Amino acid sequence: MPLAAVLPQLNEIAALLVVSVAIAYLSYRLRLVPIVGFLLAGVAIGPNALGIVRDQALVDVLAEVGVILLLFTIGIEFSLEKLSKIRRAIAIGGGLQVGVTIAAVTGGLVAAGISWQEGVYTGCLVALSTTAIVLGLLAERNETGSPTGQLALAILIFQDLAIVAMVLIVPMLGSGGGTLGDLMLVLGKAVLLIAAVVVLARRAVPKLLERVARTRRQELFLLSVVAICFGTAAGSSVMGVSLALGAFLAGLVVSESPYSGHALSEVLPLRTVFNAVFFVSVGMLLDLRFLIENPLLVVAAAAVVIVLKFAIASASVLALGFPLRIAAATGLTLAQIGEFSFVLERAGRAAGLSPMGLGDEGAQLFIAVTVLLMMATPFKIDAGPRFGSALAVRLGGKGTQPEDAGESTSSLEDHTIVVGYGPAGRHLVRAMRDTGIPFVVIELNPASMDELKAEGLPAIYGDATQQHTLEAAGLKYAKLCVIAISDPNASPRIVHLARHLNPTLQVIARTRFFTDVERLHQLGADVVVPEELETTVRLFSHVLGAYFVPPAEVDRQIAALRAEDYRVLRGSIQEAHLMVLEGLDEEGLHTRAVAVREGAPAAGRTLAELALRQTYRLTVLAVRRDGKTVGSPAGDFRPQPGDRLVLVGTATDFAESADLFRTPEDREEIVD
Repeated sequence: MPLAAVLPQLNEIAALLVVSVAIAYLSYRLRLVPIVGFLLAGVAIGPNALGIVRDQALVDVLAEVGVILLLFTIGIEFSLEKLSKIRRAIAIGGGLQVGVTIAAVTGGLVAAGISWQEGVYTGCLVALSTTAIVLGLLAERNETGSPTGQLALAILIFQDLAIVAMVLIVPMLGSGGGTLGDLMLVLGKAVLLIAAVVVLARRAVPKLLERVARTRRQELFLLSVVAICFGTAAGSSVMGVSLALGAFLAGLVVSESPYSGHALSEVLPLRTVFNAVFFVSVGMLLDLRFLIENPLLVVAAAAVVIVLKFAIASASVLALGFPLRIAAATGLTLAQIGEFSFVLERAGRAAGLSPMGLGDEGAQLFIAVTVLLMMATPFKIDAGPRFGSALAVRLGGKGTQPEDAGESTSSLEDHTIVVGYGPAGRHLVRAMRDTGIPFVVIELNPASMDELKAEGLPAIYGDATQQHTLEAAGLKYAKLCVIAISDPNASPRIVHLARHLNPTLQVIARTRFFTDVERLHQLGADVVVPEELETTVRLFSHVLGAYFVPPAEVDRQIAALRAEDYRVLRGSIQEAHLMVLEGLDEEGLHTRAVAVREGAPAAGRTLAELALRQTYRLTVLAVRRDGKTVGSPAGDFRPQPGDRLVLVGTATDFAESADLFRTPEDREEIVD
């Protein structure tokens, strides 16, 4: 018997995969993200276009598997500890975004003469954003750890929690059943499920995966991981909780195991296949005839959703204390309607409700707007950082006003500015504090600022991409600027701005990828440390070297760190020995290696003509050129672009000499 007779859906599955691959490849050639290709493939093969695939129920099942695997893998990449750090953003940011969106939509529709029940129902549809696409794209770009990624995750988690209540509220709004008691019962089940997940993550699952791993059977390990994924998701569904939340919680369970990295690598291939089916299934819902007949209506409705959700999500992030640049990027990232709104739409249809009270036309308008906004999401995420920065400048360029924390920064000079108090920045600050190197931290996360205040560390609350924040941190008199954040959008701006404001500064930047190294060097970074290397150790070694600590002493300190299993960097001064730093003296603090750049006044003129000692009280100790050092150069020595002058002087002397080392472009930007 032919296989197609036994499995009649085989032809449709084959057509779905073949067309998806073809359109995804075409998207790749056109430099479009694959998700857009999959959505277009769904539009093409769906029942409303070519009609190649008509079994929507089959596609829905496969798509549900894709969503489960996607959120499971995202959960693995996080941990309970990481989520606890963003609990404030989840509760306040997510609560404001969902609550205000529902209220705004309901108020607008009631004012237009639509019943409040259908207004609340429509508000619930609009309040949700696409968890699958947003988190998938952020993970693909390695931006889940960036401020925008963390805030988007927090708001999306609250939305997934809110789905539990929405699914029960919608029947109560229509002609269906459901009482307040039913709602409280399911919410109680959700709390119990989360509590059970915490217990499993801490006690049971790590031991289980360890025993399975010891068998050295890859297929058994994969089956165990998949069983945890679908078992937790199924358990959440039985308890009336969102499948999406259950899958995410399952990933959190696995993330607490030391084998989480291996589990992620095993599941990723499965996720790729089913995830493609999910996006295809969403595209299949679009009715091209409705879109062709009502293009202006669809575009207008999409524009309203984008503006509304952008404004509310941005305001929610601003309420958390983050700068406008980050708030606007997050708002644009979440300015679409989510896949789980389709679940609510079906529940509302069964209860006699429709989007905006427009019946079938409202349902088609909702689907068309949702699919189009999903297609636009990759482009909005890509444009978010640039749009946020431009908006911050347009509205005054001030962003978050800098605020001192801990010790005063007004008297600092020859100090190091550390941008970011994440893991790398925190470890570096501890090492610098214990060795007596002067520093100040720039941080825009309110929770991290509370930690800095509690420890009495010198810090500035503000956005380091803004000139006034860097100036408040004493950039004019600083010796180094260490960019320890992992924000690929902010780091280039900070490097560029710091170099322009203080050309005698040494800039050390952290980056995730080797491909970014050359770009940051071109923008003015003196040292770029790829994240794949020993980030903290190398940052610290560069700081010690910049303060002219003898190389032998630097080697001794690094050897001590490795011998102690990095306990000094990972712990506090009470947990490890105090590093006694030898060789840090006044000469090290007041000596800098300043780059001579093309077009700067210092390039092409003799040292006698520059009159560094007479005019600026700076002494030239040596010149480094092409890997060679010229000691105590004579007055007729002519510095060339690419040279580094080793100068000794006070921070004030270096600040006064800055114009000698600025290019014409630098001076124009300072004036602007």
